[in-house]
Amino acid sequence: MKKKIAILGAGAIGSSVGADLTKAGHDVVIIDQWPAHVEAMKANGLHIVMSDEELHTPVRAYHLCEVSTLNPQFDIVFLASKSYDTCWLTEFIKPYLKPDGVLVGLQNGMNDEAIVAIVGPSRTIGCVVELSAEVFTPGLVQRNTTHKSTWFGFGELHGELTPRLQEIQEIMSCVARVSVTTNIWGAKWAKLVNSSMILSVFGMLGLQSWEATDIPDVFKLCIQVGRETMAVGAALGYPMEPIFGFSAEELMGSTDEIVEKLLRAVLGHLGANARKTRGVVLQDYLKGRYSEADFLSGVVVKKGIEVNIPTPANEAVTAINHQIRLGLLKPQRSNLALVKEMLRQ
Repeated sequence: MKKKIAILGAGAIGSSVGADLTKAGHDVVIIDQWPAHVEAMKANGLHIVMSDEELHTPVRAYHLCEVSTLNPQFDIVFLASKSYDTCWLTEFIKPYLKPDGVLVGLQNGMNDEAIVAIVGPSRTIGCVVELSAEVFTPGLVQRNTTHKSTWFGFGELHGELTPRLQEIQEIMSCVARVSVTTNIWGAKWAKLVNSSMILSVFGMLGLQSWEATDIPDVFKLCIQVGRETMAVGAALGYPMEPIFGFSAEELMGSTDEIVEKLLRAVLGHLGANARKTRGVVLQDYLKGRYSEADFLSGVVVKKGIEVNIPTPANEAVTAINHQIRLGLLKPQRSNLALVKEMLRQ
């Protein structure tokens, strides 16, 4: 019997995953809060544009308000929302998750503790996502990583390898290269190293990835942010887990060497799309929305305080992102000078 699957949150990642799972013949519904996007999916399906192919996939899409009338019961819910929407959307879908069902967060950040508090540890599986995509037009997604360059890592929070984990690996194999791990917390923190220095930094500077890494001062700041994030993770007791398809040997070396490899890996995965890709923090600013910076660099700052590890670069980056959110600054390269001044003080 096919598993009943819900994609909750049809942004760029949720739409990309939903289209692939539907195309592969899985029993999938897509649920989202953007009315125009849902209507476009209902009328015309999803149009996913990649550098090596285009997909036009009919999908089953629903508004949030329609779910209660369907009264579905899902085996698997892939939560693909923004981090700041985690709690309320998990509460929303909880009545429709089977007692032995599982919720998997396809998200940036460290949101599993919040999910566990709502649906319980037995119904939560952790995930690390490396899928870059953008959606600015209803029904149309620019997917920047191809199927070959997209990677997902899944793991049970208790660290065991289970049949349901292997089942999810098989289900998601049509979307990306997929790994399973016994160290999902370490894998998720390794991804946070990458996200804090790429998404938060590039977002506040209004830069695309390829631009930022070509500017020495920006590259230096990214390395400092990543170094701090690694130090906090080590203090929290998270063993470094190879991600993005790296082997353990490839992620050996000094902290700065590991951080640089993680930084450059994303650009390699983007391939032909590297020069038009915008990170999710910058995408949110372009849409006039609240960004996830508080759940990236902001988490590093919060956890750094808990374990008494200084995080001045992450603090400065988080502060600038706060000012952008308040409308006091714009995402632009000149913000780098403000960060430098904060660090001097």
